[in-house]
Amino acid sequence: MQDIAEQLRAWHASGRSFAVATVVGVSGSAPRDPGAALAVDADGEAVGSISGGCVEGAVYELCQAAIASGRPVLERFGYSDEDAFAVGLTCGGVLDVFVQPVVPGADAGLDAGIAHIAAGTPVALVRVIAGPGRMVGATLAVTADGVAGVLSPTPSTVGGLERAIVAQARAMLEAGRTGRLVLGLDGRLCDEHRQGTVTCFVESYVPAPRMLVFGAIDFAAAVVRIGKFLGYHVTVCDARPVFATARRFPEADEVAVDWPHRYLDSQLGRIDGRTVLCVLTHDAKFDIPLLERALRLPVGYVGAMGSRRTHRDRAARLREAGLTEAELARLRSPIGLDLGSRTPEETAVSVAAEIIAHRRGGSCLPLSASDGPIHHDVSRTATEGDTAGGPTPRTHAA
Repeated sequence: MQDIAEQLRAWHASGRSFAVATVVGVSGSAPRDPGAALAVDADGEAVGSISGGCVEGAVYELCQAAIASGRPVLERFGYSDEDAFAVGLTCGGVLDVFVQPVVPGADAGLDAGIAHIAAGTPVALVRVIAGPGRMVGATLAVTADGVAGVLSPTPSTVGGLERAIVAQARAMLEAGRTGRLVLGLDGRLCDEHRQGTVTCFVESYVPAPRMLVFGAIDFAAAVVRIGKFLGYHVTVCDARPVFATARRFPEADEVAVDWPHRYLDSQLGRIDGRTVLCVLTHDAKFDIPLLERALRLPVGYVGAMGSRRTHRDRAARLREAGLTEAELARLRSPIGLDLGSRTPEETAVSVAAEIIAHRRGGSCLPLSASDGPIHHDVSRTATEGDTAGGPTPRTHAA
């Protein structure tokens, strides 16, 4: 929903009713990740996308129906050879879509969630998508130090469950994770096929992940551009003030003049498991102190530029500095995939491809070289499968 947050805030501020359709589960070769959203207002205006076009028309109608009825609905869109002209996904995947009507001022959780998302405040938006009827559609907006909304009109009966959901949502927010959460009415985590459960969809809205590019060289400018294209907040750092300038890197969010290892030490509170580090200096006096720290931090990716000879020398120096083989195994060096790249732009594509493959669990093989799934995102496992704690979503097949 983050992509359409500004439009939702505008509708909400004007008092206009609308419905939001959100992808809450995927399996197979589905086109969008959990959290993708399409919204329709009371006048029929639509923003966003959940499938790249396959089922948009049907979801649009579901949104209009939800606005009219005031009731949320969970739908499943899949593929079936028996009914080739029905509404569904031509790619062969499955999408679970939760459609929720929104009336400004009627739901404190939704009101607060939309405000936090639009303002850029980190928030976990928790919505009950299956469970006891009185709870379906309930929303909590969970921040690091507060909660808005209630799970039930009689909150005293679900106090323990709500506290458990808030605790789990805060943990997911801290990790920047979006996915389904299944709990028993006693607040304990459950298998998603167990009866008598409550299923929530938790969307974590956090600042953009960070890309730290060390080394203010021509290759860095291209990496900055592709990093911005991928949605990263990009910082360039170099100890040489003549090279580390905003004029040379106009697309960077930040340009820091500092020794790389010292800058990294100053950023420990702003990095997490989504952070990627691209070390392009290939100069031992910069690389070794930096990598000695970076490879011991819980960041998502560390890559370093240089020849194979440079890599062997770098690895030997890092061993001398006390790094273990397990820590060294985290280093992607030479950085990037073997695309035959030569120019800075081609090299940036190579680096970006490796970052994506590492994050998504890609094989790095041509898609034409296998008949396996096109989308095999390792983060999807938490959101795959049937929705627990209630009836299976109504299914649309094509």
